[in-house]
Amino acid sequence: MRWSVVGASGMLGQDLVAVLRDAGETVTALDRDEVDITDLASVRAALVDADVVVNTAAYTAVDQAETDEARAFDVNATGVGNLARVTRDIGARLVHVSTDYVFDGHAQTPYDEDAPLAPRSAYGRTKAAGEWAVRAEQPDHLILRTAWLYGAHGACFPKTIARVAAERGGLEVVADQVGQPTWTRDVADLVVRLVAAQAPAGTYHATSSGTATWHEFAQAAVVSAGMDAAIVRPTTAEAYARPAPRPSYSVLGHDRLRAVGVDPIGDWRERWAQAAEGVLAG
Repeated sequence: MRWSVVGASGMLGQDLVAVLRDAGETVTALDRDEVDITDLASVRAALVDADVVVNTAAYTAVDQAETDEARAFDVNATGVGNLARVTRDIGARLVHVSTDYVFDGHAQTPYDEDAPLAPRSAYGRTKAAGEWAVRAEQPDHLILRTAWLYGAHGACFPKTIARVAAERGGLEVVADQVGQPTWTRDVADLVVRLVAAQAPAGTYHATSSGTATWHEFAQAAVVSAGMDAAIVRPTTAEAYARPAPRPSYSVLGHDRLRAVGVDPIGDWRERWAQAAEGVLAG
């Protein structure tokens, strides 16, 4: 099978390319130098012989998007629409990575795959528009929503926490936002498993099982870095207000994965235990 990975130099993109190559798949790694997804002609030139195209590219500067929504829309919606049209035309399956920010973050139980979209930020609105573009243009699609990503390739929450904790001897981390810390390697593996299973077109959730607060995840990160969990002190989201609203509750349900016979990613604590050494060394 011939795969093309768009956004291949990103944290998730690098892990996906590695997983595919380890599995013996034929992979074309595409990044900004190879394709401009906001330019339809560029997309048509880059995607000519793929069986599966995975889009991991996105405008992810959540706070900056509040004052740069047009640019975020260009990448997260218009660019995604271009990928959807071209993959439809060449007969390739499109796997598109989306986000928990398409929801309002006010739930108290896990969001199912068909929960109403109600983004509260510019970033969330543009990602919701990207989902709409995929559904409108490309019947043969898999939309994978993920959240709280960390990985070895690039900046991420646990690396930052471990560095700051070591430099300062302690820090405060938000304890009233709940989500699912998720390893990019596990998301990459899930992409491959879904495609191999010939999963029906639709939306799936690519997050770890279990739940955590940012404070709990930070404690796990400093412990893995050889420090005492007690140096991470709890605080509130209100104390760290930022331009874009963050979801208070970002837990995504996995019923659709189970319904198609694909196992969800395991519990976040077990997955972090597997990932920690490589991530913190990255």
